[in-house]
Amino acid sequence: MATFRAVSRAARSVTWRNGAARLSMAAAKGGAANSTATKDAGAAVEAVDAPPLPVVWAGPGPLDTQGVRCEEVVVKVNNESVSRFENATNKAESFSHERPPIMPFDLAWVMDARMNKSGIERRCAEYGTRRSIKKNWQAAWLLRAVTCVDLTTLAGDDTPGKVDRLCAKAVNPVRRDILRDLGVSDALAQQIKCGAVCVYPSRVADAVKALKGTGIPVASVATGFPAGQIKHEHKLEEIRQCVADGATEIDIVINRQAALCGDWETVHGECAEFREACGDAHMKAILAVGELATLTNIHRASLTCMMAGADFIKTSTGKEKTNAALPNTLVMARAVRDYLQTTGYRVGLKVAGGVTSAKAVLAYQALMKEELGHEWLHADLFRIGASTLVTDIERQLHHQSTGQYAASYYMPLS
Repeated sequence: MATFRAVSRAARSVTWRNGAARLSMAAAKGGAANSTATKDAGAAVEAVDAPPLPVVWAGPGPLDTQGVRCEEVVVKVNNESVSRFENATNKAESFSHERPPIMPFDLAWVMDARMNKSGIERRCAEYGTRRSIKKNWQAAWLLRAVTCVDLTTLAGDDTPGKVDRLCAKAVNPVRRDILRDLGVSDALAQQIKCGAVCVYPSRVADAVKALKGTGIPVASVATGFPAGQIKHEHKLEEIRQCVADGATEIDIVINRQAALCGDWETVHGECAEFREACGDAHMKAILAVGELATLTNIHRASLTCMMAGADFIKTSTGKEKTNAALPNTLVMARAVRDYLQTTGYRVGLKVAGGVTSAKAVLAYQALMKEELGHEWLHADLFRIGASTLVTDIERQLHHQSTGQYAASYYMPLS
């Protein structure tokens, strides 16, 4: 059953719901409601889990849908999954769950990228407004976000005690009384843990010891983080030492000098050597988007790192003036999709730096779901690098369960 709602304002919002799909259309000012079907299905059709609602239409006149009828809007069964990209136009015959290999460098593919900045910004402006998630659905999305967080401490005052404290928070990121009030079972509550703990190389052994038996991986930054201004052989040795100390995920920084000079072959060659030094440890390639100057460079860096075998591409070190933002994340997500459709390999994406609020993380989750599919809402393909985000999510969940906001100091280990 379709549902239409109208609000008595000059700018009216008309919403169509049918099962698991919603088509939002903007109404004209002061007259009959008008809408224009967008060419971008991703911008017009948003997958939501909501039951059918009764028909309610209180508009000023007959609804003009510009020739688009509800029964003509078809949402595929797998619309929320990566399988929606499986079509005859893909170069890849099928999509693989195997780890991305090191691929030969294809300069023509890298240089083919052209970004429409105004279009990207217009697209990103919708995520915080039209992609609104409320009430129990919001609580569920935030709990999923917690499981994707790389809880991070990268400061000069890091000590073994501080790392132990961080690891304890990673094991129990949300107060158990809040989870019980939300109706989360004890068995499920035990599964709500952070995706990883990220530290400096000198603190890897401390984190491994603190997380023993928890199943939470230890990630370490390397290769001269954050600037990367050390010799290449020193970068390789730092990776090997981190792996030897027990790190199973390595966050490397790319050569920004080579990237800014357009020497993408050097960037690819160095990252490929980093991947070999990682061995079985997963490699996250930090692009440092705030230092790459243009969205086109971000797309080119993304493709180059994926060709070099990166398991994840990551926005920022968190130390630049400009860190993770929806526009640069959208560019990287489109690069991941392009790589998937061309090679068949799935590459993860990590946003880091400046993601400090529950509201912000919901926008990133909406972006990932729409651009790549619900597989990129899980920790094996999506990560959020943060140090204070979990506390804000915990406060939001407390509000959901009690109706009141708690100060951050009421949250343990905040």
